Amino acid sequence: MFTFSSRRAVVVTGGSKGIGYGIAKVFAGAGADVLIAGRHRDVLDRAVDALREYGGRVEATVVDVADPSSCRSMADRAMEAFGQIDVLCSNAGIFPTARLADMTPEQLEEVLGTNFKGTVYSVQACLPHLEASGHGRIIVTSSITGVITGYPGWSHYGASKSAQLGFIRTAAMELAAKKITINAVMPGNIITEGLDGMGQEYLDGMAASVPLGRLGAVEDIGNAALFFASDEAGYITGQSLVVDGGQVLPESVEALQEI
Repeated sequence: MFTFSSRRAVVVTGGSKGIGYGIAKVFAGAGADVLIAGRHRDVLDRAVDALREYGGRVEATVVDVADPSSCRSMADRAMEAFGQIDVLCSNAGIFPTARLADMTPEQLEEVLGTNFKGTVYSVQACLPHLEASGHGRIIVTSSITGVITGYPGWSHYGASKSAQLGFIRTAAMELAAKKITINAVMPGNIITEGLDGMGQEYLDGMAASVPLGRLGAVEDIGNAALFFASDEAGYITGQSLVVDGGQVLPESVEALQEI
């Protein structure tokens, strides 16, 4: 288990479901106080009830990460609940499909506003409190899509995820003097609610493209985030970690057949 020199208070955006829920679950299980932030109060409330079973204090707040003032309110809520912010997991993201030839300015802005600008606004809102902690940690949920791979209909999504990595590299230099680190986790195919109803055949086909032979669990991403937040990772900043079961490694389908 990774260690912490003192109790940690963690903010997880998009923490009510999917990968964000997995991140919140891992931190709660490690004894941290966790504030999950999302767009829908009813979903947040159900997640809080479930997360409290894993230990630690868990609270929730409604946020629109594309709105800087909403992000500031989120940070205020965390301070009200816990009196500190030690870790920000900037995870909130959307992935609607839009082919390049048909993509509207509104669709482009929606994805960039949530995925990229939302990361920047969340960091800005929590920054004074992360600095005050003396050991601030920021973990950004990026993706292999856009950074390493591509997928038709996700050019705007891929661009937003690449932008996050460009952001953390310069942010890491600016934040170093404040004793804050910032790193990114890049998930591959992870089992979330978004795959509900796709059928076992579809899931098996996805798993067949992964050398380890399975799709990732949300806890796999949570464990990577927990590492970046730990004392042991205090000398790592501006870096990104692929968590994909080896999905990006094969150069062809035939390569997998040789395993």
